[in-house]
Amino acid sequence: MAIREEVDRFKAGLTTTQAPFIEEAREKGELYIFQPYQLYSEENHESWKKLYARMAPRWERYANPHFQAGIANLCLDPERVPRLDNVNKFLEPLTGFKAKAVAGYVPAFQFFDCLRNREFPTTITIRRSDKLDYLPEPDIFHDIAGHVPMHTDSAFADTLVRFGDCAHTAAEIVQSIKDEDEQTRRLTSIIKAMARFFWFTIEFGLMKRPEGGLSVYGSGLLSSYGEIAHAIESPDVQRYPIQLEWVINQYFEIDHYQPLLFVVDSFDHVFSLVDELEQWMKDGKLNNVSPGEPEVNEEDLKSFLHAEVTT
Repeated sequence: MAIREEVDRFKAGLTTTQAPFIEEAREKGELYIFQPYQLYSEENHESWKKLYARMAPRWERYANPHFQAGIANLCLDPERVPRLDNVNKFLEPLTGFKAKAVAGYVPAFQFFDCLRNREFPTTITIRRSDKLDYLPEPDIFHDIAGHVPMHTDSAFADTLVRFGDCAHTAAEIVQSIKDEDEQTRRLTSIIKAMARFFWFTIEFGLMKRPEGGLSVYGSGLLSSYGEIAHAIESPDVQRYPIQLEWVINQYFEIDHYQPLLFVVDSFDHVFSLVDELEQWMKDGKLNNVSPGEPEVNEEDLKSFLHAEVTT
């Protein structure tokens, strides 16, 4: 019986929304897990191969040079789902970052705290080979081929660490508030501001090219075959130089191509904006951002309110 169950687990593979290994980990309350590489099916590897093959020409055309250097430095196999141990072997010596396998959604404070410790929570499942454009949740292609190449750049990596510092600052601020209603209200606003900033920079950011024009550095764009071109070429997209007050008050929706994107000068520019974001937080300027998406759930609130704050 045990052998049959294990065979069934191999057949299921590690497919997004269809992975018994992940379901079992979640039932046990396990968030940080290992990557059971032997469970990847041939269809899983075929998905990776198709995704990588169609993205490679678009990376060459639209991605920023730091990303392209990162892809080369990671030595990813275009035909097989990567082993996280191999990814980390190339990544960690460059910036100290490493990919850390998770079983699902990471509450907001824990996510940012991982970044502070130079760990990137990484999904290990992959979308179906016949549903390459349908992604109900992040998968390993988005995380490893979209995010992690950027983590090989020291300036970008340091920016992610600063995001983690901001999370600790936020937790310290809200934990000092005695009135529970006010505590929840202000924390909700701060989390919205941080999430919006992360979305419009780390996930969907554009960067100026030294020679003129724009390139992509946001991981949501770098892992999307259709949207990476749309972000640069479509006349329907509004593209503006980034302004912090716009970003923190701009809601976003995740189920369609983004109609509004922001442009930065460099990763040093993004780092300085994170510094500014933290100062605005300390000054109370994030306490009343505009309502709307993203929604802040109870798990995210509790992650900040119960966090162990260190400076």
